[in-house]
Amino acid sequence: MNKKVKALARKSALTYKALEESILVIEDFNFETPKTREMVQISNNLKITDNKSLFVIPDENKNIYLSSRNLERVSVVTASELNTYQILNAKKVVVLESSVNKIEEFFKI
Repeated sequence: MNKKVKALARKSALTYKALEESILVIEDFNFETPKTREMVQISNNLKITDNKSLFVIPDENKNIYLSSRNLERVSVVTASELNTYQILNAKKVVVLESSVNKIEEFFKI
């Protein structure tokens, strides 16, 4: 597939999730050390523990990734690596505030 078709597919997937009200935009957070318990607490506070969720972060963050890797229903991806399958596979898409600009920049939405 060419780049335009891929970009259109991502845009359509994000539009579909927005119409379903499955996209949550939250303020940026960071962990000083990797703690799975803190990631579980964030999921509980957002009431998404029973759903597959995708966290979109602006840049690589080792502590967030390590905190979520033991959680079965949580995936973490950077805005530049976001793809259509990940968007559609997740029940809820959680986007950090600073990721919104990155998504617009990378995918020219």
